[in-house]
Amino acid sequence: MTGCIALILSGGSGARFGAQTPKQYLPLGDRVVIRHAVDTFLDHPGIDAVRIVRRPQDITLYEDAFCGVSILDPVDGGETRQESVLLGLESLEDIAPTLVLIHDGARPFPNAGLITRTLEALNSHQAAIPALPVFDTIKQVASDAKTVEKTLGRQKLWLAQTPQAFDYKTILAAHRNAAGMELNDDSMVAEHAGIPVAIVDGNEENIKITTQENMQQARKMLDLGSILTRVGTGFDVHQFGPGDHTILCGIKVPHDHGLEGHSDADAPMHALTDALLGAIAAGDIGSHFPPSEEKWRGAASSEFLRHAAALVADLNGKIQNVDVTIICERPKIGPYRDTMRQKLAEILEIPITAVSVKATTTEQLGFTGRNEGLAAQAIVSIALPAAAE
Repeated sequence: MTGCIALILSGGSGARFGAQTPKQYLPLGDRVVIRHAVDTFLDHPGIDAVRIVRRPQDITLYEDAFCGVSILDPVDGGETRQESVLLGLESLEDIAPTLVLIHDGARPFPNAGLITRTLEALNSHQAAIPALPVFDTIKQVASDAKTVEKTLGRQKLWLAQTPQAFDYKTILAAHRNAAGMELNDDSMVAEHAGIPVAIVDGNEENIKITTQENMQQARKMLDLGSILTRVGTGFDVHQFGPGDHTILCGIKVPHDHGLEGHSDADAPMHALTDALLGAIAAGDIGSHFPPSEEKWRGAASSEFLRHAAALVADLNGKIQNVDVTIICERPKIGPYRDTMRQKLAEILEIPITAVSVKATTTEQLGFTGRNEGLAAQAIVSIALPAAAE
């Protein structure tokens, strides 16, 4: 039996937000929106595991956002939020947690204190939610939304947030009994079942991203306005020589030729290293790792890339994204593209969603067209604090 599992809902299409990509998978700083919340739950000592309820059509977005993250396998949601929660709860039956927290993936900033308060409330209740008292005057309007019908007393009004915390077996039974109904949130499901719901203090920063304005607010909360974006480019060429494979983006790719060079001749990784160095105006790869020095003979280019990334980190910078293009007729890059992306993401310690690897040819023109060698170019963007300028 597991103590507590966080169930994160990621089933919305984000129609009100007005973007083609669901808002929970849009970038917010160095991660997508939902990843902020998931990381917070994973770091909390009271949470034993995290499971995401997703839309089946978002499988690629999900895999890019959570590649390498240690969470439970996702479960597909239903047509409504209520149906999705029920499917998520039922998927946990074999794990049989004691407690479950249910959280909206469009709320990126639940903090540790908020999670702790909701969990502690379950010591004396079967259900608990974070909420904020209403201080503004609330008006009930007519159906035309143009005239006021009456003013509501605000003394008993609170704004509900997530995560909402429950005894697992209790909320599972309540959801099953409420199947097919249209209830706004999980605490309303509990209310319908006659379960008292405790209120704990919410957090003003625990906003829900529904509109473009909410996203701008979230960006301000991350202090992204004081960040400078710097861009760097890199280019490298190596000729083919004897061998039965090439090293590209740190991956051994079978080929009837190798690449000649002082190190392992990983042209795309050299281009990427130069791009990072260029973004922080730190010279080029040759000035850091001179080919005249014997100690770099046969060296793994990952060592060069890690060095460049460390220089960015020394400036309190963050690598936002990298884009690598490999230019050759052969070998074929497609079968190895995702493995290359994963390798670069691991070396740079950034999400795979921030790594692009592409390939193109020169239509049999030039030295690459004659299969004499290959070339690579890279472009990167990094975020630096304004003080680093």
